[in-house]
Amino acid sequence: MRKRIIAGNWKMNLTPKQAKELILELSPKVKHAACEVVVCPPAVDLQAVSEAISGTNIVLGAQNVHWKESGAYTGEISAKMLLELGVKYVIIGHSERRQYFGETDETVNMRALFALESGLVPIICVGESLETRESGTTNEFVSNQIKAALKGMSKEQVKGIVIAYEPIWAIGTGKTATSAEAYEAISAIRSTIADIYDESVANLVRIQYGGSMNSRNASELLAMENIDGGLIGGASLKADDFAAICAAASK
Repeated sequence: MRKRIIAGNWKMNLTPKQAKELILELSPKVKHAACEVVVCPPAVDLQAVSEAISGTNIVLGAQNVHWKESGAYTGEISAKMLLELGVKYVIIGHSERRQYFGETDETVNMRALFALESGLVPIICVGESLETRESGTTNEFVSNQIKAALKGMSKEQVKGIVIAYEPIWAIGTGKTATSAEAYEAISAIRSTIADIYDESVANLVRIQYGGSMNSRNASELLAMENIDGGLIGGASLKADDFAAICAAASK
């Protein structure tokens, strides 16, 4: 059985003080969650959140990691820095990173490989635009993203990663893929992993849905066999909403 994972992507929101306040409100609401509960704050909040989640069942994630151990990479953050703060997961290749900051399939692969080699668990994001969705080529598009992202990874490495399917047209828009649409794309992702490695590997990889999942639609989406959790944006900034999604994933 794949353990469900609900990860909150706080994006560029909350100061360290606000982040600590959110954790203090959230932690008692998710303490009995049967799923894995992850929060991914901005880099400047990591220290405060790391301290705030101590003694709770909440796990720390980050929003980015570089593919080098150190060096002249202004604005980037290294795996060693993240690990020292207690980070376990790291989001890689989010559509906003691809759209606004030049992230490519190649750099996603480089970041993911180095994260794995360093002991971090990558949450690798893939997903299509509205144009791709309407052209009927979603499955082919996300399959190619997966192939590029996993290039050079061993079977053992792939077994431990997390994939987040995030239809770009549903991020921050309030629109959500239907459960059937999400299921189809996520099934295509799992089939691609099976084609690259084998079915036993594909069956161990956790695949999240990451397009405007909220407290109202979480139960329906998480009821789908292949959906193992959610990468949550706006709803992760509200303790009650995020806790409700964790509760839905715990059923």
